[in-house]
Amino acid sequence: MSLLFRDYAGTPKAFDEVVGAQGVRVAYGSVLRQLAKLDADEVRARAEYLKSTYLDQGVTFDIGGEERPFPLDIVPRVLLAEEWAEVEEGVAQRVRALEAFLSDIYGEGRAFRDRVIPRRVVVTSPHYHRVVAGIRMPNRVRCHVAGIDLVRDEVGRFRVLEDNVRVPSGVSYVMTNRRAMFSALPEVTARHRIRPVEGYPLQLLAALRASAPSGVSDPTVVVLTPGVYNSAYFEHALLARMMGVELVEGRDLVCHNGRVSVRTTQGLRPVHVIYRRVDDEFLDPAQFRSDSMLGCAGLITAARAGNVTIANAVGNGVADDKLVYTYIPDLIRYYLGEEPKLASVDTWRLEDETHREEVLDRLDELVLKPVDGSGGKGIVIGPRANAKQLDALRARILKDPRGWIAQPVVQLSTVPTMIDGKMAPRHVDLRPFAVNSGDSIYVLPGGLTRVALPEGELIVNSSQGGGSKDTWVLAEDGVRGHRRRRRPREPLAGVPQGALGAELVQKQAQQQQQTRIGGASC
Repeated sequence: MSLLFRDYAGTPKAFDEVVGAQGVRVAYGSVLRQLAKLDADEVRARAEYLKSTYLDQGVTFDIGGEERPFPLDIVPRVLLAEEWAEVEEGVAQRVRALEAFLSDIYGEGRAFRDRVIPRRVVVTSPHYHRVVAGIRMPNRVRCHVAGIDLVRDEVGRFRVLEDNVRVPSGVSYVMTNRRAMFSALPEVTARHRIRPVEGYPLQLLAALRASAPSGVSDPTVVVLTPGVYNSAYFEHALLARMMGVELVEGRDLVCHNGRVSVRTTQGLRPVHVIYRRVDDEFLDPAQFRSDSMLGCAGLITAARAGNVTIANAVGNGVADDKLVYTYIPDLIRYYLGEEPKLASVDTWRLEDETHREEVLDRLDELVLKPVDGSGGKGIVIGPRANAKQLDALRARILKDPRGWIAQPVVQLSTVPTMIDGKMAPRHVDLRPFAVNSGDSIYVLPGGLTRVALPEGELIVNSSQGGGSKDTWVLAEDGVRGHRRRRRPREPLAGVPQGALGAELVQKQAQQQQQTRIGGASC
């Protein structure tokens, strides 16, 4: 590996996760020793193998209407057990607080009365939907799946960058990345005790089944996709297949008398849980956009009647609002009576006159984000913007201060990434995925590491051309020795272990015999 790493050096002011002041960090020592047994040309060849494999298997992402392979780098990101424990506890805590917050604002509104968060901040969010106020979730879960985006700051401390509890995507790449890396680097993976990610679909299925309406002992679960032209369709199809449930489009569903059914070759079959991957505004044309062809009219009525569960719940996008993000530490203290385990990034609220004046004086130093933006869209990095762009930004802020927040430029941590056949530092973030069954919160070990491939780029989103890395969470005895100890399998939250195999396998076989009429098949 000396040829690949000969000129490697970290980025000034950024925390490099592999190399520190004292040399190679503990987490990467064994990984680099194993990679060193392969010559540079062999590593490059295997990197090319990863690219071709993803293209052949259709592991792609839509960028500007063009399907491209989702770039997977040959060097994994590695986290020690103690590092992951901090992330796991912090993510679970944040999900519990978000659950309490969303239940409250669509219910009693205690946080408004106690002045923890102003009512106007919530009701002016573009993702607040009054039409779903008062709907009770069967097992009190609104965030069945959450993706909490984390970054490491200049000293290596994890911070929460944003929350995703609408329709968080990317977990399919976590699983496909792992399979690809085990195939490309068997000598390296075999020497490490890496916590598995393959159990995620069954964890998700267990949580979805646990959220079924009251009195339904054997719920029918479906995955609702916008269709094959959606950028994340690969993920929708993969999850449906791995859970053994139907992949449906809006045209496959029928709502009648407050109940939902799916069309099959044997007629209509009741649907009890919809894991939707369609945005709120397109989900129910009777309540939102009347021109939507992606959803099914009547879904909100059926949910209000308690006959179907929509996961994640409609209206969750309030918690994704970046202005609401600034109140999350206070909400954790209010609802849970705890201090936040993961710090947020320092943020200015531009609707506050004092904050706004300070930010307008420092536009060329800060990062400005639209509160309802996603995928890195609309972000302006002040130090990289020209005078004309900053003037236009100033005008937009003054016209709609509620629509913007400001943050300092966070130098995301770096990890060696193969660029043009050599290793170079590239900035990364981390999206751990949490599944809430109502009884427990399962945090997938590792999550999705996204990489900003251009030199110096800080926006890592896939939609902006970013790539990914396989994220390894090492067990406490992470390096395999001569004596191998069996690690107990991690239990599936909310699923009786003895009944899991027989019940779910039998159900998958039954569902696969019923072919839907129309739409995409899972």
